[in-house]
This record gives sequence, C-alpha cells and structure tokens, in this order.
Amino acid sequence: MTDQDHPASGERRLFDDGGHRTDDGYVVSVPVRWSDMDVFQHINHARMVTLLEEARIPWLFYDDKPTVAMRQGCLVADLHVKYQGQIKHDESPIEVTMWVQKLRAVDFTVGYEVRPHGAEPGSKPAVVASTQLVSFDIDTQRPRRMTPEEKAYLTGFVRS
Repeated sequence: MTDQDHPASGERRLFDDGGHRTDDGYVVSVPVRWSDMDVFQHINHARMVTLLEEARIPWLFYDDKPTVAMRQGCLVADLHVKYQGQIKHDESPIEVTMWVQKLRAVDFTVGYEVRPHGAEPGSKPAVVASTQLVSFDIDTQRPRRMTPEEKAYLTGFVRS
C-alpha cells in the first residue's frame, strides 16, 4: 500500500511495514513494484537505489522518530551499491536491514543488506550498499549539526 494514513497521527505512510529493530539494525520489508524490474525480471539498478531510499523513510523520517526533522533537510553525499546475488520481482517484498556505519556531527553513513522475501536473516545478502547522509538546513543551504536526540537515536544503530 502506498501513501496511507497512519491512524495515530494522521501521518501519511509510504507502505504498511513501519519496520522494526533487530540485533543487526533496523529491518523494513519493501514491496517491489512491477515497474522495478528489468527485462530479465531482476530489480533494475536505479530502482534498487529507490527501494533503499524507501526503506530509510520508516526508520528515519516517520513522525515518531527522533530524526524526523531530517525530513526537512537530508542530502545524499555518497552512495555505493554492490550486487552479490540476484533478486527477482517475484521475491517481493525485499527485506532491507539498515544500520549506522559511521556517525559524525553533521553526517552519517547507513549500511544496507538486502535479501529476497523469505531469506534467512543471517544469509548472504543479495545486495550490500551504503549511503552517506548529510543533515542539511534548507534555509541557510548549509549542513547542520545533528541534535543530541538525533545522534542518540542513530548511535543505537551503530554496529560494534
């Protein structure tokens, strides 16, 4: 489901799964659309980047998250995607595990592991990726320091 209302807050949600915390990070099930596949029935690269972005939304930008202010300004500074296996359209929804690889005053790097629906959580991911995100002030057009609450929330997802 897309763009549905969240009954508690009236917030618009991208899809049903708001995700959950695990020992490995934050896990979200992301539906794969028909248009996300290529001619070989694999998820297209550009669409994989979009699916990673969609996975971040419930983790970082929903109203109940301490990082919700980043919804007003958060830029992608760097992105890496490595394919270690195939994910086909019919293996939807994909399971995306996210964690914090690096945390600094104005930016952090998110690590991702993507597995097809039904794969064991500890199995080899089909896709591994990382995204460096910068907390940004739209009014001043400059990076902004994260709040203590934002940093504390993100610190809870740093893998040791």
